[in-house]
Amino acid sequence: MPNTHERTRVYLDLTHVGRHVTGIERIAIELFEKAQFEGAEIVPVRAKGLVSLVLRQQLLFPLLALLHPKAIFVFPGFPPSPLMRLWRNRVVHYVHDLFPITRRKDLGLKARLYMAWPFKRAVTRLKHFLVNSEKTRAELKPFVANDASIGLYRPAVGNVFGLDARDRAGREASPNTLRLVAMGTLEPRKNFAYAAAIRDALAERRNGNVKLDIIGRPGWGGVAEQLSDRVGLHLNGYLPIAQARALIEAADIYLCTSHDEGLGLPLLEVQYAGLPVVAPDLPVFREVLGDSGIFIPLDDARSAAEIINRALHSGGWRHAAVDMAHNNLQRWNGAAAGDEARVRDLFADGHVSSDKHSAISVNGI
Repeated sequence: MPNTHERTRVYLDLTHVGRHVTGIERIAIELFEKAQFEGAEIVPVRAKGLVSLVLRQQLLFPLLALLHPKAIFVFPGFPPSPLMRLWRNRVVHYVHDLFPITRRKDLGLKARLYMAWPFKRAVTRLKHFLVNSEKTRAELKPFVANDASIGLYRPAVGNVFGLDARDRAGREASPNTLRLVAMGTLEPRKNFAYAAAIRDALAERRNGNVKLDIIGRPGWGGVAEQLSDRVGLHLNGYLPIAQARALIEAADIYLCTSHDEGLGLPLLEVQYAGLPVVAPDLPVFREVLGDSGIFIPLDDARSAAEIINRALHSGGWRHAAVDMAHNNLQRWNGAAAGDEARVRDLFADGHVSSDKHSAISVNGI
């Protein structure tokens, strides 16, 4: 019988959580730090500065695993130190995407040097994984060990920007200036050059009256420099929530042009504003948006503009977008609640033996 008074200690790696909280960092905080796991004591481990981050990831966690043979360890950001393989039965790796393996050329230099090799080593040698989407689970499956388990733990999506859709349906169906908004770090995988080309193609149909705002910090690959002088496009950089909210609520359409995503959390977050969401016709975006999305080809700006234009000329498109966004958020958050209920038992008292060869029971999630 398990000891009902002894709580399982769970060390949570939040060393990657910085001053500006991104989507991956929000998921780590919401799914693990803020979640209520009965019988578990969540112990977040953060870092201040790069040296602290490296030392804690590579040395502190293995030391804690050695000193605390009953504790388990959750890594929802960076892959764990290769040394954590020694305690693979007590390690849970939350995988957001497979880009360090499948899209290595799109990574920045630091990510290629610090992430790619440890990530591949982790996914091929660890035993317990949680993922953010069916798409990520399908991509991960060929890489993991034969005895590995992969659980689906989709994040519930809250109104993090404080958006309001109440006046959306009543806005003018044909605005003088069509306003597009996009979000993400300016790096190659986000494919913002394609977003700019779609804006240009739409502008040809609307006498030039199309504006694209991009919210996100400059990244790697020279993307910011390539886009800095594009007509009708404004690079806003990283914005505080209040300023981001103002741009999202002023927009008519949210535009995503990413080559690929593990999930695409912003596509759901902006639906609290009742925005129609345009995204490439890829399985991950179909999974996230369901029937609420406007899906475009991956590399044909004129065809994409025509699809968007048709959607804007359908009767009552604003009202329909508000309803579809609301229904999709309910659909997604209902599925996420089901995942949480299944995962809640993961860290419960009695699920981890003091024997180093025992396993966390996540099979069947």
